[in-house]
Amino acid sequence: MSKDITLSAKNLSKSIEGTSILRDISLDLHAGEAVALVGPSGVGKTTLLHLLGLLDEPTTGSIYIFGKDTQGLSEKERTELRRDSMGFVYQFHHLLPNFSALENVALPLLIQGKSRKAAYAEAEKILKEVGLEHRLAHRSHQLSGGEQQRVAIARAIVHKPKILLADEPTGNLDSKNSQHIFDMLVGIVKKRKIAALVATHNEVLARQLDRIVTL
Repeated sequence: MSKDITLSAKNLSKSIEGTSILRDISLDLHAGEAVALVGPSGVGKTTLLHLLGLLDEPTTGSIYIFGKDTQGLSEKERTELRRDSMGFVYQFHHLLPNFSALENVALPLLIQGKSRKAAYAEAEKILKEVGLEHRLAHRSHQLSGGEQQRVAIARAIVHKPKILLADEPTGNLDSKNSQHIFDMLVGIVKKRKIAALVATHNEVLARQLDRIVTL
């Protein structure tokens, strides 16, 4: 396996109660590469992201992360791998409503065991990187849709993951905000050499990524 392949899926299939959701899917994600995942609604894009993010297990096939077969890992090992090496962005931001932007972004670091001071300092740094240094104390309802998604992206990368899985990250935004968020996301992937898989129904945005995987 090539050294720059961060995540590799081999012949993944997923069936639920006898119904085939995915069949024989193979793909590699390289460090610093942003890959679009496209296909009609209901084809299994979210299911594939859940499998690759170790949130679910395939019926058949293997997933390798950093060259290591994840099959047979304990739930604790899978949780630690997600916590330390993966970032997730969804169509809806899923911010905690009673937390400020700063508190939302600091949360993954606090879960990792970082001190409050260190977590907040890193969260503030990332929020400045995504242009929200003036919104640190604002709660989600005080932010625009685009700002909420920027906070969600900051939360997904604050712990310096090597893998980023995004499920329709701009699907809830207008075209102007979608392009802005997309540009920012790709810039972060390149700067931090993250392997990113981005599910999107927006063909214009998909064509701007390094390559397209179609289900």
